[in-house]
This record gives sequence, C-alpha cells and structure tokens, in this order.
Amino acid sequence: MGTIVVGTDGSESAEVALDFAAEEAALRGAKLRVVLAREVSERTQEHGSPVPEVLDNLQRVAEQIVNEAVARAKELQPGLTCKGEVLYGRPQTVLMDVAKDAILVVVGRRGQSGLASLLLGSVSRHMVNNAPCPVVVVPPAQ
Repeated sequence: MGTIVVGTDGSESAEVALDFAAEEAALRGAKLRVVLAREVSERTQEHGSPVPEVLDNLQRVAEQIVNEAVARAKELQPGLTCKGEVLYGRPQTVLMDVAKDAILVVVGRRGQSGLASLLLGSVSRHMVNNAPCPVVVVPPAQ
C-alpha cells in the first residue's frame, strides 16, 4: 500500500485537490498524507529571530487547516487512512521531500482567469518538472 501526498493551504483550489486525492487514495487502496508547508518569512521575525507569538499563531492556524482537511478526506472516503502534518520550509522544497516516498503527489492550481489560467503556479510547475513520482495538478472548480 503506497501513500498519496496532497498539498494544502486552506484555499479553494487546495480543497478541490484534496477531494481528488482522497478519491484517488480510496481507489488505489493507498494512504493519504495531507501536508501544509509553512514558510517563515521576515515578517514573522524581529531582529533576525522568530517572534514566538507570531509562530504560535501560524502553527495554530496551520494545524486547524490540516485537521479540517483530514476530517474532510475521511468524511468523503470513510475508512481512508489519512494523516496530516504541518512542515516548515518553502512549499516546493517540503513537497519534493515528502514526494520521495509517495506514489503520487496532488496539488491544486490557483484559480486564474484569462491568459493567466493557462499558466501553472510556481509550486505546481516545480512539482511537475522535478518530482520523483507522478504529479496531478487539479484545476479549480468551475
């Protein structure tokens, strides 16, 4: 039994990707690993060091997003083995790292209109070009 990784950030496009990943995991008899990658920016730091209150708040919000995603996946696919986690680093780097042990990585594509809708976002593009396993980029809901 393999593992399917799905990236989430709480956005609508991530929710569509989660729905797809949960269904795919159920069809394949795979586990689902929900990953939220959080990058600590300069705005969360003071004098070069992370501000504890800001980091605590980021962690709480991130954990809530992941917990809601895991609950949704289990609601959509009862019996699905699913775990979620918050990891720190650039989303591309984090997802590449967890993809090493995955049979599939699923990411959402940001909803854009016009010419921008033909382009992939930076995380999606990076994963498609570099991932060690197959990648599915799920378009936004219509």
